[in-house]
Amino acid sequence: MTREADVVQSLVELATTLVDDYDVVDLLTGLADRCVSVLGAAAAGVMLASSDGGLRLVASSSDAMRVLELFELQAQEGPCLDAFRTGVPVEQQDLHAGSGRWPRFSTVALEAGFQSALALPLRLREKTIGALNLVSAERTPMDDSNVLVAQAFADLATISILQQRATVEAQQVNEQLAHALTSRIVIEQAKGVVFERAGVDMSEAFSRLRGYARSHNLHLTDVARSAIDGTLDPGAWDPAPPSARP
Repeated sequence: MTREADVVQSLVELATTLVDDYDVVDLLTGLADRCVSVLGAAAAGVMLASSDGGLRLVASSSDAMRVLELFELQAQEGPCLDAFRTGVPVEQQDLHAGSGRWPRFSTVALEAGFQSALALPLRLREKTIGALNLVSAERTPMDDSNVLVAQAFADLATISILQQRATVEAQQVNEQLAHALTSRIVIEQAKGVVFERAGVDMSEAFSRLRGYARSHNLHLTDVARSAIDGTLDPGAWDPAPPSARP
């Protein structure tokens, strides 16, 4: 499949989530995964604003990216935070340990094998609800065309979260974002359950939960809750079939 076909297919698949009933965490995880598989990023992560105005990590393409994003929030410096605060893209920055725009973030990113980073806001008109962070294992800038596609992915995800309804009240938006953040906590707990029972790493645990949810047409968060309370089908601990993997 050509790159252009990959991009079109990704946009179509993201667009199919524009319905009333969808899982925000699953949507944004798919966004992060596509930035890696289609655009060549080494890893990607997505943060959303919580009701108190701060950012929270909702999705990441790998455990290494999850750790880096959590550090960014702890250190309160990094590309996602800048893109969210300003509402404009943060152009790709070469990372240098202990110096530059984000000295502490850069040090941790380099240790994880990432050489550069850029971030795009999740923004619709004047409302910014989060940011998409892309990191590369090289210092070569991402092609402008790929940056445009990444922004298109981010825009489509933003529209799906806000549902682009003129009648949506601010409280309704805050409730949906709060639900997404709560879902992330539940999913992290469920990953720990699978980690213990199946003896796999956290990344594989998430893949199995997500694969089971997709193959059974269930919400990822509902599957995670079942894993935590012990009611989930034991088959969920088995490896996800290739067709169910992102």
